[in-house]
Amino acid sequence: MEILKTVDGEIQRIDEIVADSWINLCKPTQKEISKLSEELNVERDFLTAALDEEETSRIETEDGQTLIIIDIPYVNENDGLIIYETLPIAVILLEKNIITVCLKENHITKDFADSKIKNVYTNMKTRFLLQVLYRVATKYLLHLRQIDRRSAAVEKELHKSMKNKELIQLLDLEKSLVFFSTSLKANEVTVEKILKGRFVKLYEDDKDLLEDVLIEIKQAIEMSTIYSNILSGTMDAFASIISNNLNIVMKVLTSITIIMAIPTMISGFFGMNMEPGTMPFHNFWVVFLISAGISGIAALVLYLKKLL
Repeated sequence: MEILKTVDGEIQRIDEIVADSWINLCKPTQKEISKLSEELNVERDFLTAALDEEETSRIETEDGQTLIIIDIPYVNENDGLIIYETLPIAVILLEKNIITVCLKENHITKDFADSKIKNVYTNMKTRFLLQVLYRVATKYLLHLRQIDRRSAAVEKELHKSMKNKELIQLLDLEKSLVFFSTSLKANEVTVEKILKGRFVKLYEDDKDLLEDVLIEIKQAIEMSTIYSNILSGTMDAFASIISNNLNIVMKVLTSITIIMAIPTMISGFFGMNMEPGTMPFHNFWVVFLISAGISGIAALVLYLKKLL
């Protein structure tokens, strides 16, 4: 748990909870949750809502406290593979304070805490919420462009060699786009509820910023849909290519098997237990030339039929 407040236009960390401060919780313990719930009289369910990874985006209010849960993009590395996921974050607006809760450390709250976002004032709670929403929307757009570039790089690798590793990477990227699309649509519903002004008091400048947030989210939804369709088509195309390559290999191997079977069959006839001189063309070189000739003719026919 860290406590922050805007002092002289910059976010600074302080030691105690005071009015107009921002309390940022990252994977808080039960002790920290209980302490904060008692000290600020916050609904305990509000503080624990975002600790469930499956929690969906929503907004609710109770006893003058407003809970806004939104899904944020999250990058996870596993065995050298970059996987894009989503993670719920809760923004709780109190009468005198702001609380953010997240299960993992993330770039959204970190950028605010490190003063990377300009004109952030913890005493302007609604403005702070909208700035968080706008930052989340821009992060989605950034990660979507990264996914597009990454899928293009993997596709180039697949053109060189068909490997399972590249196909698995494309599958992971496709799953990431599905997660992004689902979370963005849920965020869009939440932002539209905020825009109505029934849950959060909005000022004129706030409405303009919120409309910008909604535009960014809609753009991100459209981009994720387009990229998902492109990636799905790419996966289907490569699956067809792999299947076609396998058919070509099997066709060539079958043709070679037919050619190799001809000398074997002829040598089998002449290798039977028969008295010398009873079989025609019993001379070795004559049999060899006959086998080679028939095999050559078979190979030529298969080649003309484009089976070899």
